[in-house]
Amino acid sequence: MALDHLDGIDRALVALLQQDAGQPYAALGRAVGLSPGATHERVRKLRERGIIRRTTVEVDPRALGLGVLAFVMVESSAWMGDSAPAFAAIPEIEEAHVIAGNASVLVKVRTATTEHLQDVLKRLYAIEGVSGTQATVSLETFFERPPSPTL
Repeated sequence: MALDHLDGIDRALVALLQQDAGQPYAALGRAVGLSPGATHERVRKLRERGIIRRTTVEVDPRALGLGVLAFVMVESSAWMGDSAPAFAAIPEIEEAHVIAGNASVLVKVRTATTEHLQDVLKRLYAIEGVSGTQATVSLETFFERPPSPTL
Protein backbone atom coordinates (compact mmCIF):
# COMPACT_ATOMS: atom_id res chain seq x y z
CA MET A 1 0.00 0.00 0.00
CA ALA A 2 1.35 3.40 -0.91
CA LEU A 3 2.15 5.95 1.73
CA ASP A 4 -0.14 8.46 0.02
CA HIS A 5 -2.99 6.58 1.72
CA LEU A 6 -1.67 7.62 5.12
CA ASP A 7 -2.86 10.69 6.97
CA GLY A 8 -0.51 13.02 8.84
CA ILE A 9 -0.85 11.13 12.12
CA ASP A 10 -0.04 7.78 10.48
CA ARG A 11 2.99 9.30 8.77
CA ALA A 12 4.19 10.81 12.07
CA LEU A 13 3.73 7.47 13.86
CA VAL A 14 5.70 5.62 11.18
CA ALA A 15 8.52 8.18 11.40
CA LEU A 16 8.61 7.97 15.22
CA LEU A 17 8.63 4.17 15.15
CA GLN A 18 11.47 4.18 12.61
CA GLN A 19 13.51 6.26 15.06
CA ASP A 20 12.74 3.93 18.00
CA ALA A 21 10.30 1.06 17.60
CA GLY A 22 10.40 0.38 21.34
CA GLN A 23 8.65 3.60 22.34
CA PRO A 24 5.62 3.12 24.58
CA TYR A 25 2.23 3.94 23.08
CA ALA A 26 1.81 6.70 25.69
CA ALA A 27 4.93 8.49 24.42
CA LEU A 28 3.93 8.00 20.78
CA GLY A 29 0.45 9.27 21.57
CA ARG A 30 1.77 12.42 23.28
CA ALA A 31 3.91 13.15 20.22
CA VAL A 32 0.96 12.93 17.82
CA GLY A 33 -1.87 14.12 20.08
CA LEU A 34 -3.63 10.80 20.68
CA SER A 35 -4.41 8.66 23.72
CA PRO A 36 -2.28 5.54 24.25
CA GLY A 37 -5.26 3.36 23.26
CA ALA A 38 -5.94 5.28 20.05
CA THR A 39 -2.23 5.16 19.24
CA HIS A 40 -2.12 1.40 19.79
CA GLU A 41 -5.10 0.99 17.46
CA ARG A 42 -3.45 3.15 14.76
CA VAL A 43 -0.22 1.12 14.96
CA ARG A 44 -2.21 -2.14 14.86
CA LYS A 45 -3.97 -0.97 11.69
CA LEU A 46 -0.64 0.08 10.13
CA ARG A 47 0.62 -3.47 10.73
CA GLU A 48 -2.61 -5.02 9.46
CA ARG A 49 -2.41 -2.96 6.25
CA GLY A 50 1.21 -4.00 5.71
CA ILE A 51 2.60 -0.48 6.08
CA ILE A 52 4.64 -1.68 9.06
CA ARG A 53 5.98 -5.05 7.97
CA ARG A 54 7.92 -5.99 11.08
CA THR A 55 9.62 -4.61 14.15
CA THR A 56 13.33 -5.28 14.40
CA VAL A 57 16.57 -4.14 16.01
CA GLU A 58 19.30 -2.42 14.01
CA VAL A 59 22.69 -3.90 14.90
CA ASP A 60 26.12 -2.49 13.99
CA PRO A 61 27.57 -5.09 11.56
CA ARG A 62 31.12 -4.34 12.71
CA ALA A 63 30.14 -5.24 16.29
CA LEU A 64 29.28 -8.69 14.91
CA GLY A 65 32.60 -8.95 13.10
CA LEU A 66 31.05 -8.27 9.67
CA GLY A 67 33.37 -5.53 8.44
CA VAL A 68 33.24 -6.31 4.71
CA LEU A 69 30.27 -4.93 2.77
CA ALA A 70 29.95 -5.75 -0.92
CA PHE A 71 27.39 -5.19 -3.62
CA VAL A 72 27.42 -8.00 -6.16
CA MET A 73 25.97 -7.82 -9.64
CA VAL A 74 24.90 -11.34 -10.60
CA GLU A 75 24.86 -12.16 -14.30
CA SER A 76 22.75 -15.00 -15.59
CA SER A 77 21.99 -17.08 -18.62
CA ALA A 78 18.31 -17.34 -17.66
CA TRP A 79 15.53 -15.40 -15.93
CA MET A 80 16.39 -15.20 -12.22
CA GLY A 81 13.05 -13.88 -10.96
CA ASP A 82 12.11 -17.29 -9.54
CA SER A 83 15.42 -17.79 -7.75
CA ALA A 84 14.63 -15.93 -4.51
CA PRO A 85 14.83 -19.07 -2.32
CA ALA A 86 18.32 -19.90 -3.63
CA PHE A 87 19.57 -16.39 -2.82
CA ALA A 88 17.81 -16.38 0.56
CA ALA A 89 19.56 -19.65 1.44
CA ILE A 90 22.89 -17.79 1.56
CA PRO A 91 22.81 -16.14 5.01
CA GLU A 92 25.45 -13.53 4.20
CA ILE A 93 23.13 -11.98 1.61
CA GLU A 94 21.18 -9.17 3.29
CA GLU A 95 19.21 -8.07 0.22
CA ALA A 96 18.58 -9.40 -3.27
CA HIS A 97 16.93 -7.42 -6.07
CA VAL A 98 15.96 -8.42 -9.61
CA ILE A 99 17.25 -5.56 -11.75
CA ALA A 100 17.27 -4.31 -15.32
CA GLY A 101 20.55 -3.81 -17.14
CA ASN A 102 23.64 -5.91 -17.80
CA ALA A 103 23.15 -8.00 -14.66
CA SER A 104 20.02 -9.83 -13.53
CA VAL A 105 20.27 -9.59 -9.74
CA LEU A 106 21.93 -7.19 -7.32
CA VAL A 107 22.78 -8.54 -3.87
CA LYS A 108 24.07 -6.85 -0.74
CA VAL A 109 26.52 -9.08 1.14
CA ARG A 110 28.21 -8.70 4.54
CA THR A 111 31.10 -10.91 5.57
CA ALA A 112 33.93 -10.91 8.09
CA THR A 113 36.78 -11.07 5.54
CA THR A 114 37.39 -10.87 1.82
CA GLU A 115 38.13 -14.61 1.91
CA HIS A 116 34.66 -15.14 3.31
CA LEU A 117 33.27 -12.92 0.53
CA GLN A 118 35.05 -15.12 -2.00
CA ASP A 119 33.27 -18.14 -0.50
CA VAL A 120 29.93 -16.38 -0.91
CA LEU A 121 30.75 -15.67 -4.56
CA LYS A 122 31.47 -19.37 -5.08
CA ARG A 123 28.08 -20.23 -3.57
CA LEU A 124 26.41 -17.70 -5.89
CA TYR A 125 27.89 -19.55 -8.87
CA ALA A 126 26.21 -22.72 -7.59
CA ILE A 127 22.77 -21.14 -8.14
CA GLU A 128 21.21 -22.47 -11.33
CA GLY A 129 21.47 -19.92 -14.14
CA VAL A 130 24.23 -17.78 -12.61
CA SER A 131 26.94 -17.18 -15.21
CA GLY A 132 29.02 -14.45 -13.60
CA THR A 133 29.44 -11.97 -10.77
CA GLN A 134 30.94 -8.54 -10.34
CA ALA A 135 31.58 -7.52 -6.75
CA THR A 136 32.15 -3.98 -5.53
CA VAL A 137 33.51 -3.71 -1.99
CA SER A 138 32.40 -0.67 0.01
CA LEU A 139 35.23 1.16 1.75
CA GLU A 140 32.97 3.35 3.88
CA THR A 141 29.24 3.80 4.42
CA PHE A 142 28.27 7.45 4.79
CA PHE A 143 24.76 6.55 5.92
CA GLU A 144 21.92 4.08 5.52
CA ARG A 145 18.30 4.97 6.11
CA PRO A 146 14.86 3.48 5.80
CA PRO A 147 12.26 4.91 3.43
CA SER A 148 10.85 8.19 4.67
CA PRO A 149 7.11 8.38 5.39
CA THR A 150 7.28 12.17 4.99
CA LEU A 151 8.42 12.28 1.34
